[in-house]
Amino acid sequence: MLRKIGRLFVIKTHWEAYMIIYALALGAVERGSVYLGRFPGFGGKLLFLACTGAVFMAGGKILDCIKYEKAERLARSHAAAAVVSAHPDREAA
Repeated sequence: MLRKIGRLFVIKTHWEAYMIIYALALGAVERGSVYLGRFPGFGGKLLFLACTGAVFMAGGKILDCIKYEKAERLARSHAAAAVVSAHPDREAA
């Protein structure tokens, strides 16, 4: 049961990643606009830029992780298929 609940918090597809990145971007822009109001001038603009820049870095990392996890799953399935094909009397696990 806990495993099923835990799977809800795993990003598996690019579509899910884009939705998460969009939500992060909305929050970052909201926080950045608060900084602009609280710190007028160059300091507020710099903090706004830092908020939005963090979303770009996090989004890139999320998309890279999805790509690497997909490649790892593919390699694992190829390795399992190679074991099964090498031993035809052995069934796939």
